[in-house]
Amino acid sequence: MATKTKKAKETGSVDSIRHKDQRANIPTEELRDFVAPDEMAPKTMLYPRDPSLDPQLVWKGKDEQDAEDLAVPVVPIYIQEKIHPQALIEDVRAHAAGSKEGAQASLFADFNGIKFEELIEFYQHGQNWSNRMILGDSLLVMASLAEKEGLKGKVQIIYMDPPYGIKFGSNWQVSTRKRDVKDGKAEDLTRQPEQIRAFRDTWELGIHSYLSYLRDRLVQSRELLTESGAVFVQIGDENVHLVRSVMDEVFGSDNFVASIPFVKTSGSTREYLGGTCDHLLFYAKDRKVLKFRQVYRQKTIEGAANGPYGILRLEDGTSRRMTNEERLSPALIPAGARVYRLDNLQSQSIGREKGEGASCWFPVDLTGQQWLPNARSRWKTNESGMAALKRAGRLEATDSGLYYVRYIDDFPAFPIGDIWTDTVIAGFASDKKYVVETSTKVIERCLLMVPDPGDLVIDPTCGSGTTAYVAEQWGRRWITTDTSRVALALARTRIMAAKYPYYLLADSADGIQKEAEATGVPPRVTARTEGDVRKGFVYRRIPHITLKSIAQNEEIDVIHLRHQERLDALRTTLNRLTKHDWQEWEVARDPDPSWSAQARKAHEEWWQLRRTRQKEIDDSIARRAETEFLYDQPYEDSKRIRVSGPFTVESLSPHRVLSTEEERPESEVSGEKEDNAGQFVNVILDNLRKAGVQNTVKNERLKFDRLDPFAGVYLHAAGEFTGSDGKCLRVAVSIGPQYGTVGPDLVKEAAKEAVQGLGHDVLVVCGFAFDPHVSEEVKRYGRLQVLAAKMNPDLLMGDELLKKTGTGNLFMVFGEPDVDLKRFQDGNIQVTVRGVDVYDPTTQQIRSHSTDDIACWFIDTEYNGESFFVRHAYFTGADQPYEKLKRALKADVDEAAWSAIYSTSSRPFPKPKTGKIAVKVINHYGDEVLKVFAV
Repeated sequence: MATKTKKAKETGSVDSIRHKDQRANIPTEELRDFVAPDEMAPKTMLYPRDPSLDPQLVWKGKDEQDAEDLAVPVVPIYIQEKIHPQALIEDVRAHAAGSKEGAQASLFADFNGIKFEELIEFYQHGQNWSNRMILGDSLLVMASLAEKEGLKGKVQIIYMDPPYGIKFGSNWQVSTRKRDVKDGKAEDLTRQPEQIRAFRDTWELGIHSYLSYLRDRLVQSRELLTESGAVFVQIGDENVHLVRSVMDEVFGSDNFVASIPFVKTSGSTREYLGGTCDHLLFYAKDRKVLKFRQVYRQKTIEGAANGPYGILRLEDGTSRRMTNEERLSPALIPAGARVYRLDNLQSQSIGREKGEGASCWFPVDLTGQQWLPNARSRWKTNESGMAALKRAGRLEATDSGLYYVRYIDDFPAFPIGDIWTDTVIAGFASDKKYVVETSTKVIERCLLMVPDPGDLVIDPTCGSGTTAYVAEQWGRRWITTDTSRVALALARTRIMAAKYPYYLLADSADGIQKEAEATGVPPRVTARTEGDVRKGFVYRRIPHITLKSIAQNEEIDVIHLRHQERLDALRTTLNRLTKHDWQEWEVARDPDPSWSAQARKAHEEWWQLRRTRQKEIDDSIARRAETEFLYDQPYEDSKRIRVSGPFTVESLSPHRVLSTEEERPESEVSGEKEDNAGQFVNVILDNLRKAGVQNTVKNERLKFDRLDPFAGVYLHAAGEFTGSDGKCLRVAVSIGPQYGTVGPDLVKEAAKEAVQGLGHDVLVVCGFAFDPHVSEEVKRYGRLQVLAAKMNPDLLMGDELLKKTGTGNLFMVFGEPDVDLKRFQDGNIQVTVRGVDVYDPTTQQIRSHSTDDIACWFIDTEYNGESFFVRHAYFTGADQPYEKLKRALKADVDEAAWSAIYSTSSRPFPKPKTGKIAVKVINHYGDEVLKVFAV
């Protein structure tokens, strides 16, 4: 036991940040039946357009759009998963230690915090905050957040990284295993319906549609922002000029803050001038009240010989120029030396009196010479301030004039400006997981400048989840959304396995102690701490010594006067003994060998007292100086490990059953007039007759003998096919939305319709994407065999692409996981995923298939039918996302326990008190399926 305790201390505890804020209680997928009909029905929200603003950009179709308000449907968002990375890690540690308890049940209580009766009164109560990852169109998501969940005016920063151009594949990745995406290659085109819609509808008119797409989302962003908030739009040089015009229109040119070019690569193969930069457009909601925290970079000595800081003040008070070797290797600088530069002491500021007779135009005596400012300027301080600078040793004369001595450690950093050159991301040499991925440093700076810890960040363009990752690291709340299942699959894994430094909270006992050490002020004895991240971290700070702070430091005169009488007496003695008449600045540095012992002693005492006085003055200057916080350098506790806080994976309302055109703004529908719902159904049925329905095994195909249109509400066709036993079976077909997800509600309504009258033996539900709960819904209909047939998204891509890909696999039965449950004598249960069940339409039999396409799978070991909690997570893809945590926890968790995370068999767990478990399997394309077991 003693050994284990020692190991735990070596490794440190695992922790995460919990936010005190609350979020609206929204429905989970399991509780969708409790949602009131009026909440489920989309309500349209109108956002007025104002054509009378600043000069505006004009593009095709804009006048028609401006004739009406921006109309955005407000639909519910449903929680699909609740994930607490800390609970997952604690469960692994407990299993490695031989404990049967697993993760603390209290960790999962972090999500709700309210009673069930209040939980189903959706949008009426606040519950514990958890960060959010949402699948769906960003415009609809932001409208729901603003109007249904009350987040309008509560977001501090929105970071938007829209596609830079209007090419199809360059920003879309089709699989978690492949990020080398090429424009023009059919196999690299995204097959996700939401993204195909984004291209075909939003990008159909090229840059014209692109600007409409962007403006609508900027309008919605403006509604979400606090008055002190800001938006950053990351954009390439192809469209930066156009996007800035659109942002001027939405936010007003008065609220423009900066256009920031940042280096993204060290080289480029572009013709003529290589493109190495992208741009950030920084706009405030209201520039007058913008919250802004200055971020700094460390000053460095290394560099060319003509850099500004190039003089050394040695410990004995002498000065010399730095050598090139000292610049290139600062370790060669003599101990005790200070690096400085000569800075301008004269001011030419507008509106102030200058020249002879001005208040700050006077002679200055230094080392026996007199200096005056030139006729067109004035000194930067008055006579008393200049005297303080002189006594502090901060004046130095050259042949060209009188200057101010500025040490590099007076202010060892410089404010980051509007050009960022240190932000290169090193392509495939980095940890990039997504085809387009921004350097964390770029987003980090934005998140340090505008929001404070605890503030809310939204990224409507999730990608690989870099904004969420950075926001989590710096204690900001976050919401991110994307239309790509692949993007969210990558982002979810990244956040689940992330390891962060443990920053000391200002509102903690350790933080209070560290603050006392940093400031020299004793801590408050009675201070109560709650670990509230909104009070910030304990940051390192640096002195900010300025000419003004020295000039106004009256203590310098006191220190100078205290030592001056003794110095004068010693100099008088030295002059008498050496027969000189030296002034202070003339006293020799080294004693003459011919001097008497008494003279050498007086000389040594005089210089020692000069150094003592200078140190006291320097200490006073440092003590009286202002300090600046380094917001990117909070103090860390290296013995503690931090992982991501609780977050949810969510999706837009699964209730949509027909064309979603009514749920989209007019600006995105304008190019789609020819593609009406009737034509879409006819195209699907024509291809269904020819291709039939196949599973993933060759030659196992349901071939229709007859398939005719059927004018039902949810059924679109009815027909017959012959089974392997020669029996004729009746089949009904329901076609899901052209752009969107087939949810359990559609399956339920279609099944009701299919069993009416003479009824049908088989119902085929066709969809481009399926909600993970559909597999549970299809079990409920007795003798009616319900097949979820996934349509090949090439059906959306036009005849040209269909000719390339062929019609062989246009409709495939959507399998469900083949899962074995093993029960041990001690009552524990182990789950093994054998693969995915494949249905043979010709024999009506189900067989198991390979696990090769499974990227990850999760278990809720205490499934209560209200929410899916990820209590076990396993990653069977090629990557090993927990490598960093594995190294950090090597003292606690052995190799076998980590290996289990990458297995198709789970760790044994106790029999659930709820009597049920749920298993969710996710493939490399982001498709999900869920299966519930009674145990």
